[in-house]
Amino acid sequence: MVRLLSPAYFLNSTTQSTYTRRLHSSARLLSSITKINMQQIATADLCDDHMSSPERLKVVEPGLFRMYGKKKNFHGPIETVKCFESNPLVRETLSSPGGGRVLVVDGGGSKRCAIMGDMLARFGAENGWNGVVINGYIRDSKIINGIDIGVKALGTHPLKSLKAYRGEKGVQVNFGGVEFVPGHYIYSDEDGIIVSETRLELNEE
Repeated sequence: MVRLLSPAYFLNSTTQSTYTRRLHSSARLLSSITKINMQQIATADLCDDHMSSPERLKVVEPGLFRMYGKKKNFHGPIETVKCFESNPLVRETLSSPGGGRVLVVDGGGSKRCAIMGDMLARFGAENGWNGVVINGYIRDSKIINGIDIGVKALGTHPLKSLKAYRGEKGVQVNFGGVEFVPGHYIYSDEDGIIVSETRLELNEE
């Protein structure tokens, strides 16, 4: 029988103790981040608690987006991609560590093709992206509805996009009457989408 040894086995007692503490600390931090990302925050409750500070909270124009993916409630810091009928930059971004962020894609609202399919949605879920909001269309919606990620898009389109590498990442984009700025926060659920310059907390009563 082959016995697999932990890296800590090769360290002296003092170093091993430090190694173990750091592992436990990292585990606690990861657990904390996971709990924050999984926390259900209702957009209606946020509006109630922060309506006195409209400069902090902006509501995306209602009726524009349809909901896909297993996550119906998602939120996090914003990352952005601006592209038109071409999705390699979206693929590249969702293939990188998400860290609980939400990718906002301005596809110009084009009705001629889909910006994202099931493969990219799966990349996002596997890499820790909480959700994707697309000013454009998606395809493979039936499969995406079974993937553990939140998706808001204008609708569905069966035709895939071009593969030309063009577009911008990390820039301010505008649609739905709202500015989406990298590093700002976005909250999405069944009632709609809101954005804020800073992370919003619910009042505890």
